[in-house]
Amino acid sequence: MHSKRKPFIKLAARKTSGLFLAIAASASSYAVDFGPDGMFSLTGFAQIAATQQGNYCLNCQVADINSTKQIRVSDAIIPGQNFGDALASNWQIQPFLKAQYDVGGGFKVAGLLSQRWRKSYINGNDPEIRYGGTVDVPGFWYEKNLALRHEDYGQVIIGSMTTRAYAESNYPYGSNVGLSDAWGATGSGYGMLANAIRVGTRNFDVAQGDLYLEATYDQGNTDFSRLKPQFFELYVMYRRGSLAVDMMYQDAKNGKAGAWGQSPFSGLTRFSADDANPAFTGNRQKTALLLARYQPNTRLEISGGIRRNQWSGADLVFANNETSAFNVDFTKPIGNGFKGFSASSVDALLGVRYFMGDWTLSTGMVYLGKASTDNTSDRGQNNSALINTFGVAYKVNNSVKVESTAGFVNYAKLGLSPLSMPGNASATNVDSRIATTGRWLTVGVVYTF
Repeated sequence: MHSKRKPFIKLAARKTSGLFLAIAASASSYAVDFGPDGMFSLTGFAQIAATQQGNYCLNCQVADINSTKQIRVSDAIIPGQNFGDALASNWQIQPFLKAQYDVGGGFKVAGLLSQRWRKSYINGNDPEIRYGGTVDVPGFWYEKNLALRHEDYGQVIIGSMTTRAYAESNYPYGSNVGLSDAWGATGSGYGMLANAIRVGTRNFDVAQGDLYLEATYDQGNTDFSRLKPQFFELYVMYRRGSLAVDMMYQDAKNGKAGAWGQSPFSGLTRFSADDANPAFTGNRQKTALLLARYQPNTRLEISGGIRRNQWSGADLVFANNETSAFNVDFTKPIGNGFKGFSASSVDALLGVRYFMGDWTLSTGMVYLGKASTDNTSDRGQNNSALINTFGVAYKVNNSVKVESTAGFVNYAKLGLSPLSMPGNASATNVDSRIATTGRWLTVGVVYTF
């Protein structure tokens, strides 16, 4: 995985991506079935969207636009650089190829393969520097796994998959109110796994509802032995009528440090040779999530969530042009680098949807809070962000949906973005070092196949 997460081009592409997961998940009734006894099925989406973006600044950062905000050279912006309106556009496509075979005795073997491709533009130009072509997250699959299921015993899944903390936050909670990126792709969690095993129970009858329990483990890059990566996630799902409750807890050691909730879990850096470098001392990140949705009637849905982020912090080490730094105090040198500090923060989500036949109105809010840390240097811990959306969607037919979302962001102050944002302009494309407020309007069309 590339060491520099691109903070750029999260405009229409990310603001609408959760909608596509929603459609893909609900599109099974329109699946194309083929093969012996219809054991294979193909679903997916194709999308095009455009965003009118305010308070946007192209190449305002002195450092390369792909540079992580966790290094000091990324702090500075070019004096006197203009910012204003811009038109962003993008396309995306993601197929889901599923297979299922009944092996007898109530057991079924299943497989799932899914990848996403995308491309984005600003004012008709292509300014994005992407490694790996149009693959959304190069080197990682959204889904590439095999499963053994039994309705009385549960399931075991092995392979590549998305984490529950990312998947549930992205869809349905974030995407339902136009906040899939602001909620799903922020925080201290990880979002994509490549060497995972997931074990889930059957549904239990509890308090007149259904309870499902699940545990996931990923060993990451096995070439790291001293700084051995280990990922654990617990998931609890409860459903009772129109009430849905989802709880997730992640504890991850020696993944790449950061605050990108979709981040793949692999190793501390891309280079296993860094495992022998004593300057690297490891990393640990935890996240705890409580999400809930409730429909008091057929027209209204209320949703909300709270998330606690925890970072151990990671020292800045210079090796192989790679770092795993997080929350570094650049006034405290240690050997060939600088000291990183632990931190914690709390984020919140609130959403409302109103249904009127083929029309859906929505509004949502994400609050990314200030962080608690012993770092005396300001790395964004003293900033917060309030992101609001107002949306309208129209279902043209079972295959086509049109959606428009107006969004607004308010930062508490000018400077580095909150610690739980992966970049200074993440989710909103309004750089907190340039403006404390910003807005955008996105219109998108999705075709489900």
